[in-house]
Amino acid sequence: MSYQDFLVEKKDHIAIITLNRPQKGNSWTLDTYNEMAKIQDDLHMDDDIRVVIFTGAGDKFFCAGADLELINKLTPHFISRDLPIYQGINTRWDRFIKPVIMVINGMTVGSGLELALCGDIRIASSNSTFSINEVRIGLNPDMGGTQRLTKVVGPSQAKRLIFTADRIDAQEASRIGLVDLVVEPEDLMKEAFSMAEKIAKMPPYAIRFAKKAVNLAVDAPLEAGLWFEEAGSTFCIGTEDKQEAISSLFERREPNFQGK
Repeated sequence: MSYQDFLVEKKDHIAIITLNRPQKGNSWTLDTYNEMAKIQDDLHMDDDIRVVIFTGAGDKFFCAGADLELINKLTPHFISRDLPIYQGINTRWDRFIKPVIMVINGMTVGSGLELALCGDIRIASSNSTFSINEVRIGLNPDMGGTQRLTKVVGPSQAKRLIFTADRIDAQEASRIGLVDLVVEPEDLMKEAFSMAEKIAKMPPYAIRFAKKAVNLAVDAPLEAGLWFEEAGSTFCIGTEDKQEAISSLFERREPNFQGK
């Protein structure tokens, strides 16, 4: 399937999604997000895909946020009625049943950073920069930035970045926990793909339950998280992949997990 604003490549068990609007700084429109929702539907149902890599086209921008023409057209009525739809598309990456690696290859601005925050893991090139600058244009971050940024870097750092709209480099982003790895630009996709391959070799159900459990740890009381760990292990212990894992250890060979 082809898309107007995205390139989607499937390689073995990995899907590589590229936001492909480099002439616009990989900014997004409503059509962009509607396409992204269709991609999510496709990848959700594709049992052969176990890991998603998300990046931006070119080497200047990961995502410059919302297209300025779109911002100029927004109304209170639209925000009240439609914003939750587009927030939900972001949240779907956060809650996606397969791990999502955000590969940040340049400037990441405003709602572009809010999109990056929806990934499970963030890998950035050493020349990437980050800013959440909505207040500069008279807006409140509204694509999950006040919530996810606070959970990732803590309230004080989140307030500093939001209130000042400062741009920080990849090294500072790593220091405050905004990104997980920083690599040289020429090694960025190689590093991301190597990590994705490692994850894709794991039992899919075990990865799925682990992701849900970690997400739950952020949002729920300890008792709820422990109960979910129990439920997840109860399910996973009955899978064919669990038996394959044990057999491969005894037979001293690499396991071949089937997602069953």
